[in-house]
Amino acid sequence: MILFADRQDITRIGLMHVASTMECAGECKYVEDKASLIEALTAVPDAIVVLDYTMFDINDLSELLIITQRFGSSHWVLFSDTLSYEFMSRAVATSRQLSIVMKDSPIGEIRSALQYALQHQRYICQRIAEMLLNPPTNDEQQPELASLTKTETEILKLIALGLTTKEIAERRFSSFHTINTHRKNIFRKLSVNNAHEATKLALRAGLVDSAEYYI
Repeated sequence: MILFADRQDITRIGLMHVASTMECAGECKYVEDKASLIEALTAVPDAIVVLDYTMFDINDLSELLIITQRFGSSHWVLFSDTLSYEFMSRAVATSRQLSIVMKDSPIGEIRSALQYALQHQRYICQRIAEMLLNPPTNDEQQPELASLTKTETEILKLIALGLTTKEIAERRFSSFHTINTHRKNIFRKLSVNNAHEATKLALRAGLVDSAEYYI
């Protein structure tokens, strides 16, 4: 079984179609949140999980590693738009259950990642392999809130206050796609991978008051 933990409809549907044409893929199932993912893995512990880490409700890499250890016979394909060097290097060094491929990777690499996963073998796409072999300098790794635009800063504050992409879009009278694009740009500029890490930066920078955050 392949579990698709990807909330972006277009990419998920495309991936599920690619998987359906592959031998030994078995059933393809969409899981919408962490609870349903855990439930599905409990039923099928050796499932393949295709995870958009930056958009799913897994707090950080430590939590992801705990889940992979709990389901030791599973294999995971991290399929995202952007992942920080720190995240990738730690993920690759810590667990052989994790493969990594980017959403803008060639279809051949995406197909190869799924084929390797079905054999429970790790696959690292070329772009990520090159980044791991050529790590950024310390200056390049430092996140800077100053690099954010006014709109991105406002959206980061709403993310830190716990609003979902849909809720932010409704509040700002924007489309889900527009806010999702801003979100990706914010994560890329701050070198973070998810809302949890972005929130920690926002709190540390004083963008959100801790008292306001815990209300």
